[in-house]
Amino acid sequence: MAKKDIRSLSYSKLKEALVGMGEKAFRAKQIEEWLWMKGAGSFHEMSNLSKGLRERLHDAFELSRITLVEQQFGSDGTIKCAFDVHAGQVVEGVLIPTSKRMTACISSQAGCSLACRFCATGRLKLLKNLRTGEIYDQVEMIRGMAEERYNRGLTNIVFMGMGEPLLNYRAVMESIDRICGNSGLGMSPKRITVSTAGIAKAIKRLGDDEVRFNLALSLHAANDEKRNRIMAINESNNLEALADALQYFYERTGTRVTFEYIIFSDFNDQLEDARELADFCKHVPCKVNIIEYNPIEDGEFQQASPERVEAFVAFLESRNIIVNVRRSRGKDIDAACGQLANKNTAAIPQLKKV
Repeated sequence: MAKKDIRSLSYSKLKEALVGMGEKAFRAKQIEEWLWMKGAGSFHEMSNLSKGLRERLHDAFELSRITLVEQQFGSDGTIKCAFDVHAGQVVEGVLIPTSKRMTACISSQAGCSLACRFCATGRLKLLKNLRTGEIYDQVEMIRGMAEERYNRGLTNIVFMGMGEPLLNYRAVMESIDRICGNSGLGMSPKRITVSTAGIAKAIKRLGDDEVRFNLALSLHAANDEKRNRIMAINESNNLEALADALQYFYERTGTRVTFEYIIFSDFNDQLEDARELADFCKHVPCKVNIIEYNPIEDGEFQQASPERVEAFVAFLESRNIIVNVRRSRGKDIDAACGQLANKNTAAIPQLKKV
């Protein structure tokens, strides 16, 4: 029978298991520090525990961490990573440095079930939901890269890598609790953004849970006909349903929402598209991130021209909407989400750990 992952246990469940082994409950705090703060890769590293307890833990539980199988270094400082999350399944994480921020972009699923037409990840299909520890490990390892290469810690974390976070709700929430916890990395939840393609029911659940992190909606079109064409999820979670869910989220949390809008050439880059987006922004206090597209291999979409982007942004700003333009990073590496994982999923048996 497969052993239970010790990092799937809550603090209270860990204490309960230890008492069942005849140990004192305070040992749970020591073990949690090894698991979440010190990055122990095995029970034998837990030097302040007795040898007998370490052996009993080894016999009772699994403790495994993701492994780094490839890194790509962009000329702009971006570091893109492929992580093996077991059984030959690969996810991506990215370190994005700027003068003001050091951001980790992480994945919540291996592959994705939503198959958005502009996204390389959708070509992988959904392979599995990541476990709490597998999400956490991406942050911990990317933080180490930031400290080693740039001598700076992480300032921000975005769940904008592979997968739909709200379809792996429990593990994402638990990983954020760990990332923000005193026995974890101690990050502020206000430095964390969860990006969703738009699962209305789950957005309302975030409101009920009164989450303190930020929420971003991958919108990309503000009319149902266009959004249906590029994002099949819109057929069951249309713009009306999303507007209702976002209003509920804001009422419960008081947190302004971010709309992410990848601007595609000759698809959603006209002033009429900007007008529709401005109208949708009236539903809830928000800001808009206009995102420069990283085309994928054999993809049907291309970047909008600088002139179209400039006109689009100017229109939104004329409506007093807060707009940021996010330039593409890592253009000289496998930059679009899913490209590196697509490559490594096929090649992983031949890869060596780096």
